[in-house]
Formats: sequence, structure tokens, C-alpha cells
Amino acid sequence: MSSNHVVRVLDRLVGLGGQALYAGVRAGVRQFLPGLPLLETVPDGRMIELPGRGRTFVVDVAGPSQSAPTVVLLHSLGCTAYLSWAATLGELSRHYRVITFDQRWHGRGIRSERFAFSDCAEDVVAVMNYLDVERALVAGYSMGGAVAQLVWRRHPHRVTGLVLCSTARNFRGNHGERVFFPMMTAAMHPLSSYALARVDRLAQHLPELPTVEVSNMPSWGGIEFRSTSAWSFPEVIGELGRFNSAPWIDRVNVPAAVVVTENDWAIPARRQRRLAAAIPGSEIFTAPGGHASIFLDAKNWIPVFVGAVNDVAQRVQGREAGQTAAN
Repeated sequence: MSSNHVVRVLDRLVGLGGQALYAGVRAGVRQFLPGLPLLETVPDGRMIELPGRGRTFVVDVAGPSQSAPTVVLLHSLGCTAYLSWAATLGELSRHYRVITFDQRWHGRGIRSERFAFSDCAEDVVAVMNYLDVERALVAGYSMGGAVAQLVWRRHPHRVTGLVLCSTARNFRGNHGERVFFPMMTAAMHPLSSYALARVDRLAQHLPELPTVEVSNMPSWGGIEFRSTSAWSFPEVIGELGRFNSAPWIDRVNVPAAVVVTENDWAIPARRQRRLAAAIPGSEIFTAPGGHASIFLDAKNWIPVFVGAVNDVAQRVQGREAGQTAAN
């Protein structure tokens, strides 16, 4: 079978998979929409140029005062900053400055030859530098939780605390996953340039900025979801399979919390709890829904998440007050 034929077959499969996933998301949004908080609008964002890295879409919501702590939010696989966090921004900004952005290969995020979590972690610090943020509480959902762990690993002095949601130390827990992820990596390696070209093609046809009109939530969610090429999924999934924080996550030395989605089929709750158990002093907060709770069960998930952020922020404040008194 020629390489061109392989590309055509994969292109068809990715296309069909993306259509099916989009249809499922829309159906799910319709089904669970009554449980979502009503959003009249979402905060405006802007495109920024990160020196030496590329352009990405950033949302920076001011807190109640100049001295308010900063929270950086990292979205999940196949989503965007808005799609993951729109329903959360208003509540969090009552107490914090809140920053989120489209991660690379997603939405209006940076494009690169390959997708790597190490680059994503450096992007977080680059965004903080651009926005003159010295230190921040970093929170991530699913894929974003893996990136958040790496931000602490690579730049511990920039992270005041961690809130890790619906995520784990690694994503290769059973035999099927240990077979699947290497196969995905092997399949995508020779096709990464083609996948990037397809991601680029979609990105070039996007409006400069996403819409902030959310009166029709299913329509708005569909537009945001389609802003990420389905060709990014296998590349990112391969990187998920390579991620493993188990050798070092027990060295986290900042206040942390893990938000566990109890009925999660993608990342079982037991793995999320193992992550929490591995981090010294970590607190567990539980939400009743599944892996898409951040969007499809927002009315129940948001209070749990905000409680976790508040808990970590209070512990950070207490620690810093103690250090100041000691000095």
C-alpha cells in the first residue's frame, strides 16, 4: 500500500471521526443544555505574538483588584479556551485575575512541526511573561492537567499552586492502552507534516477572533469545536500516551487539589485519585458527572472546581504569610 493511499484512508477516517464527534457533542449539548448556566456573553480575547513561538488567542479577565491572585486555565483535548472555560470565567473573576488561551494545534493556537507537552508547558510561561505575570495558580482539565503538571516540573518557581481536573499521572494504565498509544505514535510520525498542513489549512480560514455571541449555545459550541481540526486529535493522543509524571509528581511542593469526576469513562476516577495520593498534601474534590462535566454538567461541576481553586489559593496565601512572618 502506497503512502499516498495511507494518507487518503486516514484522511477519510479522521474526517468521519471528526464529524461523528461533532455530532455527538452537539447532541450532548442539546440534551444537557438545561443544566448549563445561562451565558449572556463571554469576555473578549485577543491574538498575541509570543516571541520565537507563534501566535495564539488569549483571554485575560481582570480580577476585583490589582493585587488579586492570577489563575491560568488550560483546556482539554479537542477544545479551545472558550469551549472549556467560558462558563467558569465569570465566577472565577470575582476573586481572581483569570487567563486562558488556545493551546497549540487547537483553535487559534500555535502550530508547530510536532505537538509536544513540553512545548505546551513553555507556552504557558511565555503567555505569563507576555502578560507580566510572575507567578500563578495553574489549573488544567484532562490534557490541560497533564500540561499543568509539566509547567510545575519545568518552572516550579512560577507556579503558586495546582488544580488538576479529570486527569492522571499517565494514560497507559491497561493492556489495551499500552498497545494503542505506541501504535498511534508510529502511525502519526511519518504523517505529522501532513497533519500539520491540515491543521494549518483550517486555521487559515478561521475568522481572526472567535465569536462572543452565546445566545444560541449549541450553535456557538459547534463553531468553537469545529475551530480545531480533527487532524490534531491523533497527534495529541500520541503525546498523551507518552506522558508520565509518576516518577516525579511526588515532589510537587506547592498546594494542590485534584478534582475527580466520579463517573468518568475516559480517565477512571481511580486514576485521578492515584494522582491525588501521589502529591503531598493534595486535597480531593469530587464532581458527580463524567469526563465532559466541565461543559455538559457545568452547573454541578463549576462550584466544585471553584471550591478547589479557593482551597488552593487560601493555602497559598497562608504559606506566603508564614514565609513573610519568618523573614
